[in-house]
Amino acid sequence: MTTAQTAPPPPMRLRELVFGAACAAALRAAARLGVADALGDTPTAVEDLAAAVKTEPKPLRRLLRALTCYGVFTEHGDGTFAHTDMSRLLREDDPHSLRNITLWCTEPWTWDAWPLLDEAVRTGRNVVQGLYGKEFFTWLNEDAPQSAEVFNRAMTTSSRQSAQDVAALLDLSRTSTVADIGGGQGHVVASLLEKYPHLRGTLLDLPRVVENADPRLRAGGPLADRVEIVPGDCREGVPVRADVYVIKNILEWDDDSTARALRSVMAAGGPGTRVVVIENLVDDTPSMRFSTAMDLLLLLNVGGAKHTTDSMVGRLTDAGLVIDDIRPVNPYLHAFDCTVPE
Repeated sequence: MTTAQTAPPPPMRLRELVFGAACAAALRAAARLGVADALGDTPTAVEDLAAAVKTEPKPLRRLLRALTCYGVFTEHGDGTFAHTDMSRLLREDDPHSLRNITLWCTEPWTWDAWPLLDEAVRTGRNVVQGLYGKEFFTWLNEDAPQSAEVFNRAMTTSSRQSAQDVAALLDLSRTSTVADIGGGQGHVVASLLEKYPHLRGTLLDLPRVVENADPRLRAGGPLADRVEIVPGDCREGVPVRADVYVIKNILEWDDDSTARALRSVMAAGGPGTRVVVIENLVDDTPSMRFSTAMDLLLLLNVGGAKHTTDSMVGRLTDAGLVIDDIRPVNPYLHAFDCTVPE
């Protein structure tokens, strides 16, 4: 019977860390095999699980044994396995599912890129262009369609889950119009429109993104008559006038792109406009291990970076915004509530 380990001595902890890829690979294997989906609410023998997911029992037991060491699944004394709070998050049907995130963070390209982290640290540049001969998202969409689909599903999951937290945080009771800039499929603006029936909204993102907007926002959807879907690149201009602009998880590019996006929003809104920037932070937050790992992944694939509180404040004030408040949205996101000065 295996259990999650706690506080090993430093030499053993370092040995565990250098085998971190084994844990990531085990999570990916469990997600791809659908082990969590096959495991019901009662403890199950590994032979029955193996039959359900079409694997050999002995190697499946080895996979489950490894994952139970991290608190993903638990093994009972009789050799049966059961769910934990973490393993349930690998289920496709869990409302808080992280299955797609698990697959995205362990896609094949990541195994090509991680060994080159020293090169990225040495040069400050992404390594994907050297690996594949193209900018990351160009390569992803042109040459790795299956991985692009995983990315889209993961971003949809993440956005949908955090959109409710954003809507709960923002008071727009005295606001008439809101624009979701670089808002992907529009989960944030949809959640805000559902919360505030008087509100009108706009979703702006790249054409290939907004063509797959949330069904609630598209023609025939329950929110379609209160939203405008605008294809565009916020770094090139924002042809949208609103009282409040929400910019979530897109200011992770190089400094020039970030500055251009902020200037575009400020020019569109004009003096007195409210701008809410929502980002992961890599300073003292409950999500430090996750956020710093994502920060390194951004360095590898696009040459971008997550922000500290100070670096985000610096970007916003350099652009000319006045920061009125900084608040946590949830354990892994912070909101910077800003105003375009008069």
